[in-house]
Amino acid sequence: METERERFPKLRQVLLFVLLAQTCAEQEDYSIAEETDRGSIVANLAKDIGLGVGELPWRRARVVFNNHKRHFQLNLQTGDLQVNEKLDREELCGHIEPCVLQFQVLLEEPLEVYRFKLLVNDINDNSPVFPETEMILKILENTLPGTVFPLKNAQDLDVGINNIQNYTVYPSSHFHVLTRIGGEGRKYPELVLLKALDREEQPELRLTLTAVDGGAPPKTGTALVLVDVLDINDNAPEFVQPVYHVQILENSTLGSLIVTVSARDLDTGINGEVFYSFFYADEEITKTFALNELTGEIKIIKKLDFEKIMSYEVDIKASDGAGLSGKCMVKIQVVDINDNSPELTVASLISLIPENSPKTTIALFSVQDRDSGENGRMICYIQEDVPFTLKPSIENFYKLVTEGVLDRETKAEYNITITVTDMGTPRLKTEHNITVLVSDVNDNAPAFTQASYTLRVRENNSPALHIGTVSATDTDAGANAQVTYSLLPPADPHVPLASLVSINADNGHLFALRSLDYEALRAFEFRVGAADRGSPPLSSQALVRVLVEDDNDNAPFVLYPLQNTSAPCTELLPRAAEPGYLVTKVVAVDGDAGQNAWLSYQLLKATEPGLFGVWAHNGEVRTARPLSERDAARHRLLVLVKDNGQPPLSASVTLHVLLVDGFSQPHLPPPEAEAEAAAAAPADALTVYLVVALASVSSLFLFSVLVFVAVRLCGRGGAARAGRCSVPEGPFPGHLVDVSGTGTLSHSYQYEVCLTGDSGSNEFKFLKPVLPNILGQDVGRKLETTSVLIACSNSVPNYYSEEDISLPIVGHYGL
Repeated sequence: METERERFPKLRQVLLFVLLAQTCAEQEDYSIAEETDRGSIVANLAKDIGLGVGELPWRRARVVFNNHKRHFQLNLQTGDLQVNEKLDREELCGHIEPCVLQFQVLLEEPLEVYRFKLLVNDINDNSPVFPETEMILKILENTLPGTVFPLKNAQDLDVGINNIQNYTVYPSSHFHVLTRIGGEGRKYPELVLLKALDREEQPELRLTLTAVDGGAPPKTGTALVLVDVLDINDNAPEFVQPVYHVQILENSTLGSLIVTVSARDLDTGINGEVFYSFFYADEEITKTFALNELTGEIKIIKKLDFEKIMSYEVDIKASDGAGLSGKCMVKIQVVDINDNSPELTVASLISLIPENSPKTTIALFSVQDRDSGENGRMICYIQEDVPFTLKPSIENFYKLVTEGVLDRETKAEYNITITVTDMGTPRLKTEHNITVLVSDVNDNAPAFTQASYTLRVRENNSPALHIGTVSATDTDAGANAQVTYSLLPPADPHVPLASLVSINADNGHLFALRSLDYEALRAFEFRVGAADRGSPPLSSQALVRVLVEDDNDNAPFVLYPLQNTSAPCTELLPRAAEPGYLVTKVVAVDGDAGQNAWLSYQLLKATEPGLFGVWAHNGEVRTARPLSERDAARHRLLVLVKDNGQPPLSASVTLHVLLVDGFSQPHLPPPEAEAEAAAAAPADALTVYLVVALASVSSLFLFSVLVFVAVRLCGRGGAARAGRCSVPEGPFPGHLVDVSGTGTLSHSYQYEVCLTGDSGSNEFKFLKPVLPNILGQDVGRKLETTSVLIACSNSVPNYYSEEDISLPIVGHYGL
């Protein structure tokens, strides 16, 4: 049930409207244009109803609309009626004209009502609108001019002059439009045909229909009118091109589309349906091409070959359903592709040529290419690393010519690749190989593998011993390369080369014909010739030097004291000698060389063991302890001299030592001759004889030394001026013995032993070392010269110590 509070407002409203109906004042009219902005002043109601400005608030004035919408509001301060919201006439009234809004002004204190009308004026704020934006008309192309075709009208929400006034159409070459007025004053357009249509000329017309209102400025609305001109069969098919020019590659795949011919029939439907066929075609065309009768597509059904057929001409007919037809021609040009490699044909060929031939034509050949244009243009060449060249001859012919004289030894066979390339894309080429053999001529002499050979052979060799091989090669071939060897005559006619060596003519093996002796012949050289069997034969030479290597076949030879004299040499030793006193020195040489000539000395046997000692390297015999009165006056020593060869050879020497109190005592004979001397003569007579003999021998010795020194100085003057010392080469003469490297002195000495005519009974021996030629070696070594003279006599006592004896020695140190 409703409460009293809820019922009270309703009752109050009812009473209010009753009072209003009884107390309405006179009605006033106002006008306003639609779409007026909010806040705009319509009128001053306070003035119109005769109230002062200040009366409206206390009289509680307000505006009341019939539709209960507050379109306007009353300003109580000024009394103005103002627009509360924009008015849309079309929304408020639609097509009703005029558009009037009614409202009342209510004064509650005291109650009083005033009625007003507000005319809303239309403005041109709406454009005409067609119900459809696109209208379609179908008209036969033979329709007569003047025919009318009604169209749908447009609508405009505005009214009066702002509504649609007329219609226009564009373009107006075939039609114009009439504006008709229908019921309720609506205006309708009608389309009138001005001239006949031609579907083949213009199968469709697109017209723009425009509705125009009367506003200022006027507004318009448009619609598209599509006029579809219906066909009648009045046209034959017609090809787009009377002649089609087509190019197609000859390597096109089967089924490839060549061209699509197209014929137009301006009619439609069955009248415009076109069918294609060959108008005239021979068997070659029908086997090569296929024609689609509906689409006009021409395709390949057989492989094309430019080299056989370069072009085709095909006639095509197009027919419509009514029996009308048209014709065209298709000219098909086959485009050449580079599908043929160049061909090379050899007309003449020489496969063997002498190496000394001048420029010679080896081959004559021709080239051709079945393609055309750039595809058939060719270039011909060979590799660059051969001594041949190509020269053009007549058209498409070339000659292969040597550039000059060939050298078989450099290259005996040439594989020449002739390449022919066309200029197509991609380029195709053909290669042809020609083999040229170079025959040999004898233009190369045999060449030894070495300019000189050094062969070594040990002495005492067996005869026919192979001592080495010389080898020569000939870069020629066949008989021109067969080498034979021979010994050339020696430069020195005194060298018995024919009795020393021989050579195998086929393989160059050298053989020693006899046993060689290092001491007699240490080295010899000769030249060997190598000749080929060419015509004429060519030859060369090589030097062969044979070095005879030493064998230990010579035992040491004792120079001092000599062992082949009738009376032994006795050394005098004073009893006052200290330990280490030099008694004597054994001097020995060895005819061998190297280690075979290294000598060592050893005391094998002595009368008094422990009294004497021998130095192993120089053969010096020295006292080992002081002498005493109990020591015997005579001593016999056995010294062994041994070389360093394998196996070692040796010699022995017997030394006699006489102990004396002073050097005034006479030389005592050896024990074997003592008995004979005592029986032969008294002691005094013997002393006299010895003194005389000593004086004679000493004089003769001094004279011989002076003469010999003078001769040697004169002989060596020339050698000294030449800046070198003369050392004998080869085998020593009979009066010279080589003791290089012996144990007697330093291993780097050589001695000359000067003897008198009879080597078996010489009393004086002269040793002089020979200085090797070292001045040319530029080593800046210093030379020292010492003279040593060793003398011995059968009958002269040794009154001199080693310090008093002068032995000429030329030595070099630090080598």
